[in-house]
Amino acid sequence: MQTPLREFLRTETGGAVVLLAATIAALVWANASLSSYDAFWGTEASLRAGRHVLSMDLRGWVNSGLMTLFFFIVGLEARREFDMGELRERSRLALPLAAGIGGMVVPVAIYLAVNAGGPAMHGWGTAMSTDTAFALGVLTLVGKRFPGRLHAYLLTVTVVDDLVALLVIATVYSKDVSVGPLLVAVGLLGVTLLVRAAGVSLVPVYAALGTAAWVALDASGIEPVVIGLAMGLLTYAYPAARTDLERASEVFRLFREQPTPELARSARVGVAAAISPNERLQQLYHPWTSYVVVPLFALANAGIPVSAGFLRHAFASPVTLGIVIGYVAGKPVGILGLSWLVTVVSRGRLRPPVGWAAVAGGGAIAGIGFTAALLIATLAFTGDRLAEAKVGILSAALLASVLTWLVVRVTALLPARPRVVALLGTAQSVIDLAAPVDPERDHVRGPEHAPVTVVEYGDFECPYCGQAEPVIRELLAGQGDVRYVWRHLPLTDVHPQARLAAQAAEAAAAQEAFWDMHDLLFRHQDALQPKDLVRYAGELGLDVARFRDDMRRSAGSARIAEDVDSADLSGVSGTPTFFINGRRHQGAYDLESLQYAVRIARKRAAIDAPPR
Repeated sequence: MQTPLREFLRTETGGAVVLLAATIAALVWANASLSSYDAFWGTEASLRAGRHVLSMDLRGWVNSGLMTLFFFIVGLEARREFDMGELRERSRLALPLAAGIGGMVVPVAIYLAVNAGGPAMHGWGTAMSTDTAFALGVLTLVGKRFPGRLHAYLLTVTVVDDLVALLVIATVYSKDVSVGPLLVAVGLLGVTLLVRAAGVSLVPVYAALGTAAWVALDASGIEPVVIGLAMGLLTYAYPAARTDLERASEVFRLFREQPTPELARSARVGVAAAISPNERLQQLYHPWTSYVVVPLFALANAGIPVSAGFLRHAFASPVTLGIVIGYVAGKPVGILGLSWLVTVVSRGRLRPPVGWAAVAGGGAIAGIGFTAALLIATLAFTGDRLAEAKVGILSAALLASVLTWLVVRVTALLPARPRVVALLGTAQSVIDLAAPVDPERDHVRGPEHAPVTVVEYGDFECPYCGQAEPVIRELLAGQGDVRYVWRHLPLTDVHPQARLAAQAAEAAAAQEAFWDMHDLLFRHQDALQPKDLVRYAGELGLDVARFRDDMRRSAGSARIAEDVDSADLSGVSGTPTFFINGRRHQGAYDLESLQYAVRIARKRAAIDAPPR
């Protein structure tokens, strides 16, 4: 019922709360007993295989080991957005890419200006990267008024951050690089590409290649967390194809008929193969990174002794000031400024998917640089400067959250129409519906020129379509400016009477009674045998002989096949699937969710409408 992005953001919301709790725990622990805090995280732990030993302290295992999994999840989500989200239109990549670069260059420039000529200039990377998880989680908490597409836009911007930050770690903050192991790591990534090109989808194969590449990169002297992002970006995402779902249904049916271990394994493999590895891996590991890995990272790195004297010294330090000003001022200026510049240079052909107030809020929340910033700080600084950097990072996260809340409050004070434009913007949405609505062909309910059109691909035998039908009725009853379109997608592998019911609806349509038959079929989903369908035709007062003849000739089959083809082109594999003004409705189909989606579509239609 939920999209991967929606599930991703929900996990980040809860993860942000756990991360905050872990940060507070680290500060309490460090101030209660700094010696025990340092002693615990400085404990050596080793892995040994024969003569080969891999040894780090506990903090190192968290920072270089577990955080690899975090960056892997970031890479997975970026790849999913690239393959299935807004960025599948490659032209839309240019603007968030430019915004991401601006959101790094401006903070780094501010940091270098504040620390010009000082001994801490080499720590400029600390003021560069946004914490994707923390920023999206806090944005969901304080920026509820912002449209959902801001999250996808900000995600792309911050992934640019993460990618560049990891490249900076690998090139600037890695010392004594050994060429041999580095070439081995690069070679293993090349092997991963070849294995992917060969169509291999076994997760253990990629896990083994990723682990080997991590070990090789660690041996080379380069921070190995880079491997996580690389492996995530190499993991394709794709929607479940109807043919794959039908194959999964078939292997499960065989298991149902003969429940043997061999067929049980085939059923598991068949069902898993219908879902892309990207989505399967996100579902498996994302909760672990949000609720375990990142909070452990905060617990291991956020602990600093805090006193009035230390804070006075820290906030007078160019390290702290450079980080705070860089994040709190530089991030929104860089992201908002570069987004505006690209829009102007492209003469409006490239523009943010949301309004400028939402972009400003996204730029403000990007000032949370917690995870990657702490990681770079531990590589760039030691002693007092490391403590000052941590104060700057924590302070910037707090101030960025407050600034985002202020943007929300100021936007809420605008008059209604300017507020809608400021939040939603004027960019055209990606159109997911492959076949536009044709009133001369499609089955339509509601005003012909309504500003909002809801298209449903459905199956008369599908129980979920049956649950959605009264919701659609209520939606149409309460909204006088919505039209509704029904298109057939009979899932014959699981609903044996679905195609026959669709043909009955088309036979009724030939006698101008499509919607009467549509409603009757949904009231009797458990009785869709041929004799039942003929009886319904009689109840509706149709010419039963003509109805029987149309059914016998399968007169509506060509029309149903057209709907099925358009569903395939639109990436529809299950029912019910809704499109609202051409854009796929991602989420639940309860009344509240659909009403909210319709309200957003109506507001966007009002923005797009030419002035009278």
